[in-house]
Amino acid sequence: MKATIWHNPKCGTSRNTLAMLQERDEVEVEVIEYLKAPPDRDKLAQLYRDAGIAPRNGLRTRGTDAEERGLTEADDDAVLDAMVAEPILINRPLVETEKGVRLCRPKETVEEIL
Repeated sequence: MKATIWHNPKCGTSRNTLAMLQERDEVEVEVIEYLKAPPDRDKLAQLYRDAGIAPRNGLRTRGTDAEERGLTEADDDAVLDAMVAEPILINRPLVETEKGVRLCRPKETVEEIL
């Protein structure tokens, strides 16, 4: 099985989720450091759609100005536009497999799609 993780190596939850993926012999892991290679708007919308969450539910508020900018109450288009412009607003890690997508907070959430 292939798993793609949108990863930030500075994030403990992201590192721990990546380690969980790498421990599984049956999982081929593709790591995308999303701050260096962010997903485009269409891909980001697809990830949230496949995860069954609204983009604002994937918004990183800790350590960002998302709340002050009103993004926690904004519509999907405004949130996606902000995330594409500033990828630090994307909460992580997002993991995609053939079984779906999850925002893996907590890290054990990844088990749902393995």
